[in-house]
Formats: sequence, C-alpha cells, structure tokens
Amino acid sequence: MQNREQMDFIVLLKNIIITAGIFILATILAIAFFHYSLNSTSVAIIYVLAVMLVARYTTGYVPGIVATFLGVICVNYVFTYPFMNLNFSIDGYPVTFVVMAVISGLTSALTTQFKKQNEILNEREKLLMEAEKETMRANLLRAVSHDLRTPLTSIIGMADTYLADNGRLTEKEKSYMVKSISEDANWLLNMVENLLSVTRIRVGETRVNTSPEPLEEVVSEAVQRLRKRLPKAKVRVQVPEEFLMVPMDAVLIEQVIINLLENGVYHSGSDFIDLFVVKAENEVEFHIVDHGKGIAPDRLDTIFDGGGMDSNKSGDSHRGMGIGLTICKTIIHAHHGTICVRNQEQGAEFIFTLPLGENISDGE
Repeated sequence: MQNREQMDFIVLLKNIIITAGIFILATILAIAFFHYSLNSTSVAIIYVLAVMLVARYTTGYVPGIVATFLGVICVNYVFTYPFMNLNFSIDGYPVTFVVMAVISGLTSALTTQFKKQNEILNEREKLLMEAEKETMRANLLRAVSHDLRTPLTSIIGMADTYLADNGRLTEKEKSYMVKSISEDANWLLNMVENLLSVTRIRVGETRVNTSPEPLEEVVSEAVQRLRKRLPKAKVRVQVPEEFLMVPMDAVLIEQVIINLLENGVYHSGSDFIDLFVVKAENEVEFHIVDHGKGIAPDRLDTIFDGGGMDSNKSGDSHRGMGIGLTICKTIIHAHHGTICVRNQEQGAEFIFTLPLGENISDGE
C-alpha cells in the first residue's frame, strides 16, 4: 500500500513538473511571437501545441484537462487586451476562447487515448513475444530430450554388449560396435555444439550481437567444417560475385548452414547437396537443396518446431532432425530473418534469409 502511494506521488510530481515546464517554454515562445507579430492567433496555436505535448508526456487525462484551462487563461490574461487582466466579455473573444478550449480539449483527449492504445499494443506484442519464446523453449527441450537420449541409449547398449560378450564376439562385430559408439559420440558432440551455439543468444531476449561479416568466408568456413565431418558429402556452392558484408553472428550462421547441410546428407538418401546464395532487395537468401526423397508433406509445417523428429526406423541413432532444425529456427529468428522448407520435384529445399543493412541488434 505504501509503495502504491509512493508511486502515485511520483507520477503526480512528474505530471506537475512536465506541465509546468512545457507551459513555461510555451509562454516564452508566445511572448516572442506576440512581440514581433502582435497576433494572438499564433499565440493560441502555440498553447494548443503545448496542451498536446502535455497530454503526450504525462500520465492520465487530468494533466491534459488542466493544461487546456491553463492555455485559455494564459491567452486571455497575458495576450488579450486589457493585458494582465481576465476579461471574457469583450466582443468576439468568448467564441474564440470556447473554440480554443474545445480544440485543446479534443487534442488532449485524442493524444492521451492514442498513447494508451499504443501502450496496450506494445504490451500485447510483448506477451506474444514471450509466448513465442516459451513455445520455442518447449520445442527445443522436446527436441533435446529426443535427439540426445537416442544416441546415449545406443552407446550404453553397445558398450554393455561389448563388455558382457567380449569373448564370444568376432573381430568384425567388435569393430562394428566400436565404430557405432564412435559415430554416436561424435553425433552427441555435434549436438553439444548446437546447444553451445544457442547460449550465444542473449538470455531472455532472443537477440544476437551482429557485425558485418564477409558472406563468402562464412559460407566457405561452414562447408569446410562439414567436409571434415562428412568427407563423402559432395556440396556444390554458388555465391554472388558481388562482395557482400552481411550483419550476422558468423559462428551461429555457420552452425545453421552445417545443420542444414548435414540434414540433407543424412535424411535425403543422396550425398549431393547444392548450396547457393542469392542477393535480394533488402536481404540475402540461402538455399540448401538436396536431391533425395524429400520430406513427408504432413511434417513440413512442424519440422522446425521439433516435428521433424522421426522414430529412427532405420535404427540409425543420429537420424533425429529435431534439435538441429529447432536451433536453426531460433538462430535465424534472432537475426530477424526467416526460415522455411519446401519439397522440390526431387528432394527438399531449405531457405533462410538474413536482412542486409546496419547492425540490427544495436539499440533495439
């Protein structure tokens, strides 16, 4: 209760100071105008503007109403003959003052109402952003639980079998088990890198620190890292001839490119992947196209929300798409870009965009 009273007092004090300050400045300006033009109409317009500013920068309707009466009184008392004397009975002036009061009052009410509506819209936008972040967090956790649990289960199963039946296993079976454990361990390492990438995004803001980066170098680095992991993958790359500096967090965008290329190799059934970049009017578009079997139509709408996870029917523990694509969506949205997928005549095409221009994270 005491805090509420203290806040009310602060708001009241703020309203008084702002109203007084605006009217002092308006009066000084009005005196200057009146001194050179002797025109009270210009003075009335100045005070109408003052009323609008009071309504804009104060809280509630009361300051605007008070400012309306103050404006009428100031014009009558200071700038209407006889000067320094209130007189509303002079011929023609009552209508002028009534019109000024009505205009000032309407201006104040409309400005205050507009400000309140703007505050409501901002609050709704914040709630929608919070809801989107919660959904993204839930999808990420669901994807993590799936894509990390599956290879861990495989590693534990293979290791237990190796230890329990070591004497009865052939060298070929032992080699297969060790190779499977190694592949699953590398897949887990890749997932950890994905999770570490997300930690670069500002906590609670889903934003990143961006700086202009050379597009060709970022793409080249991502492809080189992919080839170290998947030597058999064949990636054809095409970038614009124009030298482009794109605002981004280079490490995160490289991770997105790698995730999409890996998904193309693992899930398409083809080792051939096309990566080409196109410059649009205010953005750059990244296209990752495989030449495989495509994606089931019923999974296209949810593939970035953890809906890309399959049941690993092939038995390959690193076949889950969930966490990688969910993280791709998180990273691209944090860059104020877009990401989508569509099926082609043969295979699937992932497209993500990044806006061009100045550092979009500063001051937002």
